[in-house]
Amino acid sequence: MKPSLAIKIMAVAALSCMLYACIDDDIPTIKEEVVIGDRLPEFTVQMSDGSSITSSSLQNGVSLVSFFHTSCPDCRQALPILQQIYNEYIVSGVRFAIISREEQAPSITAYWESNGLTMPFSAQSNRTIYELFAKSRIPRVYINKDGVIHYIFTDNPVPTYEELKSALDGLLR
Repeated sequence: MKPSLAIKIMAVAALSCMLYACIDDDIPTIKEEVVIGDRLPEFTVQMSDGSSITSSSLQNGVSLVSFFHTSCPDCRQALPILQQIYNEYIVSGVRFAIISREEQAPSITAYWESNGLTMPFSAQSNRTIYELFAKSRIPRVYINKDGVIHYIFTDNPVPTYEELKSALDGLLR
């Protein structure tokens, strides 16, 4: 007996939804590796501009650490907002670590170029750095002061420019 056309259409639709969603992000219970009030985990990343960022280099002042993947729809929504925040706050001394979750530099560079993004990023081929912070959900934005996490934003909902600006302004006072 052959499957009906309706069953085939539902199967294709379900598969399409799974492929469109961010990888492994439909996990119902979220285990946070770090929470507000925790210190930044120890990490070192090489940025696309040649600089190196470590958790130690983020111990003094305000910083923003974000994780993304360019195929993630929520990340595509958040990245232009992060670029706007970067443009506005880099001159105020805020340090930025925009880090991929399991994505190589060539695809990130192509996405950056086609979308007019200029902020430096760190391409990570695995989830090692990401998993110091969380096990699921991107984008993720951590706003920190003196190495302590004060704000965490995820995809539920994607942070707005106003929310990120308010968080940064509050810590810069």
